[in-house]
Amino acid sequence: MKRVGLASLMHESNTFFPVPTTREMFRETCLVSGPEVISHWGEAHHEIGGMLEMLPALGLETVPLVTGTAMPAGPVREEAYEGILEEILDRISSQSLDGLLLALHGAMVAQHVRDADGRTAARIRRLVGPDLPIVMTLDLHANVSPLMIESVTATTIYRTYPHLDQRERGREAARILAETVAGRIRPVQSLVKPPLCISILAQGTRQEPMAGLYRRMEDVIDQDGVVSASIAPGFAYADVEEMGPAFLVVTDGDRDLARKEALGLARRAWELRDELTLLGTPIGEAVEAAMDVDTGPVTLLDVGDNVGGGSPADGTLILQEVIRTGSGPALVVLFDPAAVQACVASGVGTEVSLRVGGKSDDLHGPPIPIRGRVRCLHDGAFVEDEPRHGGARFNNQGLTALVEMDDGHAIVLTSLRMAPMSLEQVLSLGIKPKAYRILVAKGAIAPVAAYEPVSSRMIYVDTPGITSANPAHFDYRHRPRPLYPFEPETVWEAFR
Repeated sequence: MKRVGLASLMHESNTFFPVPTTREMFRETCLVSGPEVISHWGEAHHEIGGMLEMLPALGLETVPLVTGTAMPAGPVREEAYEGILEEILDRISSQSLDGLLLALHGAMVAQHVRDADGRTAARIRRLVGPDLPIVMTLDLHANVSPLMIESVTATTIYRTYPHLDQRERGREAARILAETVAGRIRPVQSLVKPPLCISILAQGTRQEPMAGLYRRMEDVIDQDGVVSASIAPGFAYADVEEMGPAFLVVTDGDRDLARKEALGLARRAWELRDELTLLGTPIGEAVEAAMDVDTGPVTLLDVGDNVGGGSPADGTLILQEVIRTGSGPALVVLFDPAAVQACVASGVGTEVSLRVGGKSDDLHGPPIPIRGRVRCLHDGAFVEDEPRHGGARFNNQGLTALVEMDDGHAIVLTSLRMAPMSLEQVLSLGIKPKAYRILVAKGAIAPVAAYEPVSSRMIYVDTPGITSANPAHFDYRHRPRPLYPFEPETVWEAFR
């Protein structure tokens, strides 16, 4: 039986977020090795779960190595990145392998190297030699570099945003590897990166024009000789040389076909570039619009404090407007360990006066004074069994307090930053989302899968912050130049 290693090192790094990502932050989310990889990821709607499911079905032996992932934040500390990578390399070198499945994010930045995912793939390739088949999976928000692609045999990237197809991409990667190991295919890849920045709000794969690009990609996949095709709209919150979208085609030995089809996808995106620039609704208009809806909760997506994009998770600007206008009642989740400890000290059922949120920086709103009753304290652990963005099954937002304000607002205070990918984040506290007029979700498109079933409407709110929908707000030093729409006169030679 052929033996296939499985390794992962995943992080979406926001280079504008001043808090670096530590090894402890990986441990808080997931840093496991050996048999623990199977127990943690086996049932998850994640690419690693799909790999674990498919390998034995294909007659391949799974060799779980190391998997590490952390909540998006600032660049990874050098010692954390190098330490986990060395563990992966040590485990690989201790095994006799016939192939390797490698789950990376594609937008990891370390303090000492901007193309951290490229470095990871290249270090592994140098260790195993040029002939070992390596199939890599990437997040849709990857800033794909040539080094990543040159270092592996084949690549597949998520095809949905919110990311609901992760487990299928893991299955696909396993199938490609099995065919390669058996000698039935000889994958070659072609990567094309037009000089374009796609707004986070234009990246939803169910909305046009992105939906049309993905339909075109599926037509490419259906061609004879094509093994896989992918689109990565990119991650504008990582200031790196490879920032921007990527179009990738994998064929069975036909490099010219791969290049032709990757160029075709990229050219279509370039034609649509004006439609791929979107902004959200101003805060006041969004709150007013939410109060005009009588058929159920309206979810306000706090784009500038998008936790899944590496923001602080304690932005208060929407809450401030809700309180100022007497709107609501609203349900808001804030990262505030100090406020949690104050609730613990006071006790369940007691009245508290707190200043919540707004403690990470001056960009996302000030601390807001609230008064209310501590309704519950919770350890913050919850399980999500449905396919949701990110694919994680086991989640932990740390010790958590629920404060019900005197005017009916529910404020959830967490000790660890948690992206709103799962309604279990609040259901586990006994909260009924449909009891509120306004639900605030700190994200862009990622929370839609969780919140859409309980929302009558969803509004993208143009809040300022380090995940603002308008990348013109950021001071880039390393991004490609020229890049549309930053430089509106940009001409792409490959389009001619």
